[in-house]
Amino acid sequence: MKISAIVTLKKDVLDPQGKVVQQALKGMGFDNVKEIRQGKYFEIDVDENDKKKAEKKAEEMCKKLLANLVIEDFKIIGSQ
Repeated sequence: MKISAIVTLKKDVLDPQGKVVQQALKGMGFDNVKEIRQGKYFEIDVDENDKKKAEKKAEEMCKKLLANLVIEDFKIIGSQ
């Protein structure tokens, strides 16, 4: 089963890469962009047929390795 997870910086953590992208977009004429926050997207294919168990495994992976919980949040966004 495939699980998707998104890891993003916490709101109170500065995001210099997001700021650079925002400035580049502004330079390209996209003046109405208020804020850009960058993050990481993971597709995790686990050998599990139960959706809840698969999502729980993905959550454990995020907590232990994929996200730095001091400065990042994560969200499991779906399974297939």
